[in-house]
Amino acid sequence: MSWREKPAHAEITVQPIVQNGTNFNDRYVRDFDTLAAVVKKLKAQGLRIVLTQGVFDLIHEGHAKYLEFAKSYGDVLIVGVDSDELTRLRKGNGRPIVPQQERIHMLVHLRHVDVVVVREAKHDIGDLIRVVEPDVLVISSGTKDFTKDMATNKKMRHEYEEICGEIVTLEPQATTSTSARIRDLTIEGAEKLAGEINQLTRDFINKIRSS
Repeated sequence: MSWREKPAHAEITVQPIVQNGTNFNDRYVRDFDTLAAVVKKLKAQGLRIVLTQGVFDLIHEGHAKYLEFAKSYGDVLIVGVDSDELTRLRKGNGRPIVPQQERIHMLVHLRHVDVVVVREAKHDIGDLIRVVEPDVLVISSGTKDFTKDMATNKKMRHEYEEICGEIVTLEPQATTSTSARIRDLTIEGAEKLAGEINQLTRDFINKIRSS
């Protein structure tokens, strides 16, 4: 039975989602079936749903501004965050820097994020979009694999245009990308390690000379 065929869970309430407060257990939705029921109730209240998705590794000011812009297109912002496994498949074995559970907690604590759900490696790039059928799908021009697919795959773009009310592309809101930040950290770490090795080498040579 697919998520479309399952009835909305009677115990689900969306009030903690639209109220102030972290309300982590309500705003972090753990599976797509539950998400479908949550979205159904939100739409029944006439709320405009915005969806965006990504890794959100090393969350910084640029991410926060991007999510604020995304939220401005509607009433409820749903964020799909890539699992650790999916991130490794998309970005390489060195990613993510920040593990999945910590990224989820950071996103839930951002004031403009209303619902967080995890995209697993088993999900294709459009599964979450099909579940939510958002009023607005927000994509980042910096997410090159997704924007490339959207630009070159006419069938994919047509499908998303059919199930989304609007598709909006936002520019990255940071002057330095996450990848660049990671490179800086790697270089800084390498330089620090090289300095420590040089110091140990000098100390060892001095010790030999003085013995």
